Amino acid sequence: MITLQGLTKRYGDQTAVGNLSLTIGAGRVTGFLGPNGAGKSTTMRMIMGLDRPTSGRALVGGRPYAELVYPLREIGALLDAKAVHPGRSARAHLRALARTNGANYFRQPSVLTKVMGPSVPGRTAPRRPRRKTAGASPGRRLRSWSFLRRLRTAAVCRA
Repeated sequence: MITLQGLTKRYGDQTAVGNLSLTIGAGRVTGFLGPNGAGKSTTMRMIMGLDRPTSGRALVGGRPYAELVYPLREIGALLDAKAVHPGRSARAHLRALARTNGANYFRQPSVLTKVMGPSVPGRTAPRRPRRKTAGASPGRRLRSWSFLRRLRTAAVCRA
């Protein structure tokens, strides 16, 4: 569970995040939607312990991120898509993270399905190689965006 309590981040006179409070249930895949400058990345950076809030707090499983013994067993975030090797699939990326952090990498098919949506039924292999963009095929990217739209419609994602 992620809990934000009165989370605020100011840079001089500018408020990047103002008094944000919310709770995200354990096991929920959540995205922040909003225009540039809305505080999405700043909020994620505070949750992950990369930026210190001006006031308030961000807790992961009831503790600040810095106090987690095995943080990647508790929470995962991709703050910059360029941080992923361009030739590595989502499956290979999750496998590497799981192995290096002692997590259960046998769960990765269910995690991928939850995050990316199910595979296209009846399709065994692509007929021709597909051009990858940002580490995902155009079809996978489309399914990802569709998944995020479904979340927004279902009011699962709130900023």
